[in-house]
Amino acid sequence: MIISSSSDYREAARRRLPPFLFHYIDGGAYAEHTLRRNVDDLSDIALRQRVLKNVGDVDLTTTFFDEAVSMPVALAPVGLTGMYARRGEVQAAKAAEKKGIPLTLSTVSVCPIEEVQQAVNRPIWFQLYVLRDRGFMKNALERAWAAGIRKLVFTVDMPVPGARYRDAHSGMSGPNAAFRRILQAMTHPRWALDVGLGGRPHDLGNISAYRGEKTNLADYVGWLGQNFDPSIGWADLEWIRDFWKGPMIIKGILDPDEARDAVRFGADGIIVSNHGGRQLDGVLSSIRALPPIAEAVKGQLTILADSGVRSGLDVVRMIAQGADGVLIGRAFVYALAAAGQAGVENLLDLFQKEMRVAMTLTGAKSIAGISSDALVKS
Repeated sequence: MIISSSSDYREAARRRLPPFLFHYIDGGAYAEHTLRRNVDDLSDIALRQRVLKNVGDVDLTTTFFDEAVSMPVALAPVGLTGMYARRGEVQAAKAAEKKGIPLTLSTVSVCPIEEVQQAVNRPIWFQLYVLRDRGFMKNALERAWAAGIRKLVFTVDMPVPGARYRDAHSGMSGPNAAFRRILQAMTHPRWALDVGLGGRPHDLGNISAYRGEKTNLADYVGWLGQNFDPSIGWADLEWIRDFWKGPMIIKGILDPDEARDAVRFGADGIIVSNHGGRQLDGVLSSIRALPPIAEAVKGQLTILADSGVRSGLDVVRMIAQGADGVLIGRAFVYALAAAGQAGVENLLDLFQKEMRVAMTLTGAKSIAGISSDALVKS
């Protein structure tokens, strides 16, 4: 199969993965309107082609929280990444390090914090959910800091899990789910041998380290459902702000007022995100929510954005609409599932090439030079 874009990796992942895993990463909440909007609204933004602008040396480098990066991209936190390739979080971290960008490790990763950080020299970022079990949160923060991690991504848009209808149909959840997953693995022998057998243990490494017992896929949905905390408010985050001495980034902001709240709280950054369309279906796409947020808080903290990004062109669109950088989730997991570390490295190379073309043909020599002038005014 010829690979020339993230959509090619998506098709390769669909072929390789058992359906329950493919649909878990590919799907969204409810009827998936926001999932589609994330992609469609980005592609609908027209770039303004400008030629003869003497753009001979395009520079993609920038910084995230005083950390130099090769391009304004980070790998987003994605739960269960270790089920998509053998020790998947480790492979993704190695790819990110080789290409000069950060990986953000999910709370519900298969590989624990220590395993992933010890595999690379570049400090990863760590993502934490708001959970009822404050002991787990404190333990995770202590372990992350001890491992050398200094960037904390705090996800606030999941006080309750969204209803993901695909999961019940695919075998991720629903009646006889475990039996259906076994049957699917048997019909996908390449995945079964490489990841199903070779990628063990298949548990939630960070949670198991805290509980002192294995937390496997069968426990995943139940544990999360019991521990999400819909009663959380900004005041409840103060202990984390006081405890964590490094940069703290709030993920899941879609409203300008909440962006202002993040500034008042003392956050170092925000991530404009609707959780990839996996939470509240019907909300704005991230790219539509981004401009008023940027207008409200630009320059007061770092603005990152995710959801729907499938190419380097999308990265340029996000930055032109006010983001300082972008996180990619599904796109890198498709590549990881299809070809492991090499797939993620190649995907990031494609993003770089696409960004260079877009910047050259919109007249931007640097990331700081990307502005709304790169877009056609509607």
